Amino acid sequence: MHIDWIWGLAGGLIIGCAAALYLLVNGRIMGASGILGGLVDGTARNLAAERLSFIAGLVAVPVVAAPFLGHDITHLTSNPLVLIVSGLLVGVGTRLANGCTSGHGVCGMSRFSFRGMVATVFYLLGGGIVVLVFRHLLGVI
Repeated sequence: MHIDWIWGLAGGLIIGCAAALYLLVNGRIMGASGILGGLVDGTARNLAAERLSFIAGLVAVPVVAAPFLGHDITHLTSNPLVLIVSGLLVGVGTRLANGCTSGHGVCGMSRFSFRGMVATVFYLLGGGIVVLVFRHLLGVI
């Protein structure tokens, strides 16, 4: 029996718990793009240690967990060029939208934020269109 959906459920629960913990401990909304963006543009120098540890955790946990899971983390593509270009486009898109799926989707939706709900609808719509075009029409991913 193929149960890939369980990894999505587990990931969602982990992200939700992390967002709740971040809000309870720091009193701030967990938005990964805002945390990284504050480090890159220098607007969050006084919170650099906290933000660096958050980003280090985002990078380290999959590296540590992958050997125990026994399979690939993603099934989309192993093409490094596609991964780099898509990562850069996600970064630009989150800056244009003033937040990412963790800030708008997880935290915004849980706070009944209208802006977060609208942004999440468009994230999901955009993701669906990208998969439709790049996987099913162009065969890139």
